[in-house]
Amino acid sequence: MPVSRINWFKYAAPQNFFPLAGRMIPWFSLAAVLLCAAGLYIGLWVAPTDAQQGDAYRIIFVHVPAAWMSMVVYLAMAFWAGVGLVFNSRLSSMLATALAPTGAWMTFLALWTGALWGKPTWGAWWVWDARLTSELVLLFLYIGFMSLHAAIDDARRADRSAALLALVGVVNVPIIYFSVKWWNTLHQGASVSLSQSPSMATTMLLGMLVMALGFWAYCIAVALIRLRTTILERERHTAWVQRVVAP
Repeated sequence: MPVSRINWFKYAAPQNFFPLAGRMIPWFSLAAVLLCAAGLYIGLWVAPTDAQQGDAYRIIFVHVPAAWMSMVVYLAMAFWAGVGLVFNSRLSSMLATALAPTGAWMTFLALWTGALWGKPTWGAWWVWDARLTSELVLLFLYIGFMSLHAAIDDARRADRSAALLALVGVVNVPIIYFSVKWWNTLHQGASVSLSQSPSMATTMLLGMLVMALGFWAYCIAVALIRLRTTILERERHTAWVQRVVAP
């Protein structure tokens, strides 16, 4: 008996992806709640106090995952925007626009928690550090993407214009990541690296990674919720949407 295969290409159509997204949202939402609760418990109560920074370091359990996701979401947004631009895929462009507000929120959260961490560590809420400045530029790129898309009435033209901006802005992501290596900055280097052992206690690393997975699940869940809303708005004149929204 031949093994059945899933035709993933059929989900490139908004009307086919819409119900699939609806089925995935509860699972990712539940995963986000459980993982974030576990990560905060490990980070705030199980992880030991840092010898140099005391308990102030515990902001990393929100700051670092948020900073990671700010870059990951931007790369995902630019990727799907590029796919929509090259292949004229409506769903890809809609997914890019759905990711943008979540990425902007992650970037703002990273900057805000960084300021809370910087005050007791550096003695200042903000310094024009290379990593902080490039992360701020990332927030402006998200805002620019959303603003440009909202400023153009025609949805397809808006998708193409915003996609170009997103693709150009990708160059800022490696600048953020490598800024501590390329310039002499106040920001500490990476505590987690694929090329060397982590420079933190195991419980600290575990809490941070669990929180990162929780943030990942949260970003997926929120993006899918926003994507379903975008699909309904963009496809509102089609027959299948009329059936979905019909009382």
